[in-house]
Amino acid sequence: MQQPRKIVILGHFGVGKTSLIRQFVEASFSEDYLVTVGVHVKKKEVIVNDESITLVVWDIEGNREISMSRPAYLMGTSGFIYVFDVSRPETYDNLEEQMNYLKEHFPKTPVVIFGNKCDKFDTGISKSFFDGPPFETCLFTSAKTGENVEEGFKQLTLKTIKGI
Repeated sequence: MQQPRKIVILGHFGVGKTSLIRQFVEASFSEDYLVTVGVHVKKKEVIVNDESITLVVWDIEGNREISMSRPAYLMGTSGFIYVFDVSRPETYDNLEEQMNYLKEHFPKTPVVIFGNKCDKFDTGISKSFFDGPPFETCLFTSAKTGENVEEGFKQLTLKTIKGI
């Protein structure tokens, strides 16, 4: 059995980090907004390449800048998920800068970007806006519908195995 993987969820306040984790771990969604203070930790077993792997998912409080996160929360991370809200430009305006920060400070730690709340693409937000850098590797998710949530966590898990 593989060692547990520490996965840290990063992003601004209110982008749906807690809801994504709830959807991933419990297959549930609530419209209630809960502010994360400090860190909450959840675990889930996933099967990747016929192997059972335990993910220890850290839901840390939202910050505009990753550098404002407590360093102890980020240490020992196997992979990062950076979440932005497709309906709130202030949550992705500095996406490239945030990815550069992670590359500089955690060069061997894989990152997957979630453009969350993609269920809002039907409400006048255009998915085509997110073509090109820095969105080319983004996975569009919806904590509400579950779209791409499991897939995104599995993609990151696979990257942690391959070391990419």
